[in-house]
Amino acid sequence: ARFILIYRFAILLGIVGFTGFMFYHATRVEISYQFAKLLPDHDSTSMDYDFFKSKFGQDGTVLVLGTDERQLHKYKNYMAWARLTDNIRQVKGIKAVASLSRLNELRLNDSLGRFDFVHIQKQQPANQQQLDSLLDKVLGLKFYDGIVFNSKTHATLLAVTFNEKDLNTRNRLSITDSIRQKGDAFSRETGCEIHYSGLPYIRTNIARKVSGEMSFFLLVALAVTGVILFLFFRSFQPVVFSLLVVTIGVIWALGTIHLCGYQLSVLSGLIPALIIVIGVPNCILILNKYHTEIAAGRPKIKALHLAIERSSASLFFANVTTSIGFAVFMAIDNKILFEFGLVAPINVMATYLISLMLIPIIFSFLPVPDAKHLRHLEGKQMRRILEKVAHLTETRRPAIYAVVAGLCVLSLYGASRIRANGYVVDDLPQHDPVLEDLHYFEKNYGGVLPFEITIDTRKPNGVFANNARALYKINRLNKILAQYDVMSRPVSLTDAVKYMYQAYKGGEPKYYKMPSATDLKGIADYVKDARQKQSQLTMFIDSTKRYTRVSVQVADIGSTRMKALLGELRPRIDSVFNYDNDANAWVPAEDRYDIRITGNSLMFLKGNDFLVHNLVESVVWAIVLIALLMLTLFTSLRMILISIVPSLVALLITAGLMGFLGINLKPSTILVYSIAFGISSDGTLYFLTKYRHELRKNKHSMAKSVHLTISETGVSMIYTAIVLFFGFGMFVLSGFGGTQSLGILLSFTLIVAYCSNLILLPAFLLSLDKKLSKKEVLSESLLDIDDDDPEQGAVPA
Repeated sequence: ARFILIYRFAILLGIVGFTGFMFYHATRVEISYQFAKLLPDHDSTSMDYDFFKSKFGQDGTVLVLGTDERQLHKYKNYMAWARLTDNIRQVKGIKAVASLSRLNELRLNDSLGRFDFVHIQKQQPANQQQLDSLLDKVLGLKFYDGIVFNSKTHATLLAVTFNEKDLNTRNRLSITDSIRQKGDAFSRETGCEIHYSGLPYIRTNIARKVSGEMSFFLLVALAVTGVILFLFFRSFQPVVFSLLVVTIGVIWALGTIHLCGYQLSVLSGLIPALIIVIGVPNCILILNKYHTEIAAGRPKIKALHLAIERSSASLFFANVTTSIGFAVFMAIDNKILFEFGLVAPINVMATYLISLMLIPIIFSFLPVPDAKHLRHLEGKQMRRILEKVAHLTETRRPAIYAVVAGLCVLSLYGASRIRANGYVVDDLPQHDPVLEDLHYFEKNYGGVLPFEITIDTRKPNGVFANNARALYKINRLNKILAQYDVMSRPVSLTDAVKYMYQAYKGGEPKYYKMPSATDLKGIADYVKDARQKQSQLTMFIDSTKRYTRVSVQVADIGSTRMKALLGELRPRIDSVFNYDNDANAWVPAEDRYDIRITGNSLMFLKGNDFLVHNLVESVVWAIVLIALLMLTLFTSLRMILISIVPSLVALLITAGLMGFLGINLKPSTILVYSIAFGISSDGTLYFLTKYRHELRKNKHSMAKSVHLTISETGVSMIYTAIVLFFGFGMFVLSGFGGTQSLGILLSFTLIVAYCSNLILLPAFLLSLDKKLSKKEVLSESLLDIDDDDPEQGAVPA
């Protein structure tokens, strides 16, 4: 306190200078354009995915535009669709485009002894009659049915493949915008509705929402906390300078993100708003203490000195417990959570220091608050409420315990109903256009999320060895996958072979099927050019012909259904490749195929399970670490139990609420528990610090000390609870379902926790009045402040 007030000019200049430095870095923060990788690199699923990409390239590079194929039977609409296809092809960053107007046909070139891919029609149709003839031919090509069009649902799409180097950069935004503009222009011209989807499109929209929501929540957080501060203090000075403090904290947080080399993700984008919500209670407690001392007749500088001295220790440990709630995420082997777990606690503590220094320094230059600015201390209505709370804890403790026990039992039942389930686009609201378009493609094509099966024959040229036995097994696998309505038509090497056989047989549609081994050898004679073979098949086979793939697009069915689907698929796939039906036995281990199921959809499933499991551990770590902190402060096991139980009750009630409301356990909702436990422990510290102060200084009985603590600390705790409730409650306005759930559950948990700290905690202390000795409560602690000499360390005015 002496240091801050004596060197206030130097500290003020230092804060201004460092804030300018951090502001420079804050303006350079960029948004992450990469899809969040939930699994660590050493995880087997992650390793399988990386292996797949090394052999066949990045999956999830296709953006799709879909419309009703029947609309394109009109000449005007078809020509507009053809122009749209050509215009998109010219966009920089586009690798390939496939649509009804740009399809190739496979033909047998007898004279050169090879297969040629040629345009079905070199020129676009000149009239309706030519268009009808063209479409009859195109829609009869089974090779494209289920890929470019669906003859059953009468849907067609325009598939746009991005260059991989542009996919994970800012360029993706401009490319997607250009495609969207051209597609919307087509819709206006023809009246045909277009739907957009695919991972590039979904990721672009999420990145935009992250950027927009960070700015939105910054403004909302400032507005909400500003209004609440004004209602508390009825003066603009506390509002303006408290918001100045947390704004500086936000600048430091964004600067920290850039200095660490990180980018803004869905999670780290919440940090600025969190800093505001968590930082404002620091200002409230310091200002409340300052006004209390002024009301007691202290001179301004002495009042500021005492405000720093009396609030600094409890605020420090309260912010430490909050930081622990965030820091436990660093223990999870996940890049996004590690970054969040590092940046958030650093800046929670930084904002604590800013508020502790800047609030007293600023108010040291301002006039002494007059009587009307101190009226909030009276709070007659608040005092009456707190008197009733104190009376309740003194006379109705059995009823309090009965109600809490009943709520806990009910919550345990509710918690048993919680299910762990997540979706790839879970964060989007139900009526978001992105989600509605995704459902359109799921209905008409099965899905758009990549689901890949890698087949390792374990031998060079194994794909074609033994009369191409692998191809026939792949064809059987395709038939199995086609049975699932949540999957698109599978695409593999066998589709190319079928198309070649159809061309080999003169183009008759009935020959679009797997050829016999004899015919397969005949086809192979027409694919002699190694470069031609590689260019045609490189998407489905590696250069050694040992590895091949089956590509499927799957619906966003959720992690629970996906897990069940995998459990059903895995044995069926193994039986296709590694079971000898003739011998009625599994093939020897050395002759088996190695099958890996991977793709973005599976990465999400495994990542969701990984995070849920590890985040549950993080909650346990938060509880253990905060309990150890309480042990260093109170050195009494009974005091630790007393301080931990109220917050645990709040977490249990929240878990019960999730179960009854059907809120799934997923990364965004499991985050609530460790964060809420850390923040709710602040209230415990505020209460116990004041309680110890009353016992030590005024020599009151334990019962009298509890009563005084409720009356005096209760006001600040209620103010803090209201700020936290409305501050976190603003996340309900988010466009992300996960962020909405986070806001709802955090607000509810913290209100319950602060009520628990005001009712259950003092009830415990009163019930243990005779069992809990003053020695246990007053054991030497870092929270202790010497109050015997009120002028100790005073700073001359």
